[in-house]
Amino acid sequence: MKRFDRIQAILTILQSRKKVTAEELADQFETSVRTIYRDIRSLEAGGIPIGAEAGIGYFLMDGYKIPPIMFTKEEAQSLLIAGKFIDEIGGDAVSKSFQSALTKVKAVLDFDKKKALEELEESIVVQPFPSSKGVQENIPALNVIQSALIQYKVVEIIYHSNYKGEQTSRSVEPIGICFYGDRWHLIGFCQLRKDYRDFRVDRIEKIKIKDESYEKHELKSLKNYINELMDQSEMTTVEISVSTDYARMLNDSKHKMGLVHEREEAGCVYMTFTTFCIDYFAHWIIPYGKRINVIQPKSLVDKLKVLSVEIYDHFT
Repeated sequence: MKRFDRIQAILTILQSRKKVTAEELADQFETSVRTIYRDIRSLEAGGIPIGAEAGIGYFLMDGYKIPPIMFTKEEAQSLLIAGKFIDEIGGDAVSKSFQSALTKVKAVLDFDKKKALEELEESIVVQPFPSSKGVQENIPALNVIQSALIQYKVVEIIYHSNYKGEQTSRSVEPIGICFYGDRWHLIGFCQLRKDYRDFRVDRIEKIKIKDESYEKHELKSLKNYINELMDQSEMTTVEISVSTDYARMLNDSKHKMGLVHEREEAGCVYMTFTTFCIDYFAHWIIPYGKRINVIQPKSLVDKLKVLSVEIYDHFT
């Protein structure tokens, strides 16, 4: 990257973040910290009021305003595509907020880019799987959770447990929100259970921010929680084979089921998966019957036998 482009990019980062260290900038632009120091001095010489604190990083002085940034064509197109996904998975509240932001982006584009974006918008469609349609439900709780995260405030929720079929009141110290399994999840420290818990946002029937605050440093980070969850989970390796002609029938769902790798050999496709739940995996492949061969583990074969008998008994 040319020095002028890098300095301009550093200014953009300073606009978008509360603070940033020289080491972070050096890593991002693959250069030395000494070079970043020189770039910062160049910005200061150009009249940009940059503050600095030892061990904290650089930041733009409060109150300093910079004219709107002009987006490149590629950046605007990427935001458009992101908006299509958010329309499908974000819920009404998040989608409306993003579309409002995208409108402001379009407002600063020049005429040619604006026209190209309008034409492109009609040519992009994100069509979720049928099982994902429920995600489009309005979930305003997401906005409340985000506000609580920013303020480090405890939230009080009325939560519907689908497993027990009951409602409970919980006070939760949020550490983040995570999207997986076609749903948004609130991850936080539950004061009732005295432990970290995962709450599906669409099952939160009521939510409000309490006056009670919590210390962020006393909680796990969302990243650490997810990593620990993965480390503690017992993953099982599954190997199956399917004819090359029939393998394409699995294309839509094999990645969701934890596909690790596959190879084609002698008219068959050999697939290796990792899964948290053999029972769930068995229910996935049983409709394919004898078209699939299970190489390992034996526990999967045993489960398929049990399911097969249950199906036979049910229809005889």
